[in-house]
Amino acid sequence: MTSSTLPAGATHAAPSATADAALEKRTYAKVFWRLVPFLMLCYVVAYLDRVNVGFAKLQMGQDLGFSETVFGLGAGIFFLGYFLFEVPSNLLLNRVGARIWIARIMITWGLLSACFMFVKTPTSFYVLRFLLGVAEAGFYPGVILYLTHWYPAHRRARIIAVFMSAIPVAGIFGNPLSGWIMDSFHGAASLSGWQWMFIIEAVPAVIVGVMVLVYLDNGIAQARWLDAAEKALLQREIARDAEHGAKGPHSVAGVFRDVRIWWMALIYFAFVMGQYALTFWLPTLVKATGVQGNLHIGLLSAIPFVCAIVAMNLFGRSADRRQERRWHLIVPALMGAIGFTVAASYTQNTAVSLAFLSLAAAGVLTCAPLFWSLPTAFLSGTAAAAGIAAINSVGNLAGFVSPYLIGYLKDLTGSTQIGMYVLAAALVLGAIGVWLTPKQLVNR
Repeated sequence: MTSSTLPAGATHAAPSATADAALEKRTYAKVFWRLVPFLMLCYVVAYLDRVNVGFAKLQMGQDLGFSETVFGLGAGIFFLGYFLFEVPSNLLLNRVGARIWIARIMITWGLLSACFMFVKTPTSFYVLRFLLGVAEAGFYPGVILYLTHWYPAHRRARIIAVFMSAIPVAGIFGNPLSGWIMDSFHGAASLSGWQWMFIIEAVPAVIVGVMVLVYLDNGIAQARWLDAAEKALLQREIARDAEHGAKGPHSVAGVFRDVRIWWMALIYFAFVMGQYALTFWLPTLVKATGVQGNLHIGLLSAIPFVCAIVAMNLFGRSADRRQERRWHLIVPALMGAIGFTVAASYTQNTAVSLAFLSLAAAGVLTCAPLFWSLPTAFLSGTAAAAGIAAINSVGNLAGFVSPYLIGYLKDLTGSTQIGMYVLAAALVLGAIGVWLTPKQLVNR
């Protein structure tokens, strides 16, 4: 058939489709490289300041005479402040814009993190951990909300997985860095190593917070680094996604009446139980196998996080490619449960314990980014700001429960074994919750 006998417009269909595909590829590449690495940097800094207390414990507990229960309560009380201020903070972010609010969050938590050098008593420890939670409330759900303004649902699992790779990145670099600071600076200017660690690791939060004011755009319309065609493509994708997505609540009040929100919160609670027990207690678990020296503990503690980065991104890519969420959440949850169970039984063998802690890390850290593709499939607008924050705040209460529970059970039994079995059970319950979730949420 010659071009003269083709239907009208047929000769232009293939070039047009090719041009559209090229525009889409170019546009999303620009969005990715502009936003995701920078947001990862922000989250690395955030997560390091949130969990470096787990490394400080190696010296702090001995210097100040804190029991395992005191430490666990202090580590977890962060999430009470986080819980109380999460929804208001995310609503303010949605109102004033990500640029100003994320900068405010980072600068205030950096200053508060440095104040931990002055801790002397359990009360001062608890107060500062609570205030740190208040300061950081809204950051993580705010970023998740922010990404929904740029990426449609079918692209989010991979992007959120890449963003949340910041958690294991913080562990890979943060744990050895914390160990090195504590060993190298101990005694300098009459300060302990853990005090220097809090001072030095607080500085990047303030610096990056100032950078947010200069670098981050509130949305597609404000992005001067995109041309008109690129902006139009992104806006069409977001509009089409909202039009064809599962129907969700349209108001803040509707969010709290939607049973799906609370179901999501319960599933997330189970996953966060494993996540924060791992990040707060990993240095202690590694040390319990007989490893000596803070730097050596830090280097070995980085291994599970390397495994987690690989797993998070493999599962995220697979979930988006197959448009399937259920098994991509159930499998890593069960990986985490098996990892905790076996590691608890081999606490005297460094190699075996570390291998299964790596399996646990790969599982529990993979669950979180894949989980967020579920609620963002039926939330939009102001309801998304409130809904994501509500799910995250309730789920993150597990960040209070799990460190405190592990510490209490360790003081009670002299071992972390029972606590790790409890974590494994929580992950199994989370997997069951995903299995029972309606298909329209897990296959989108």
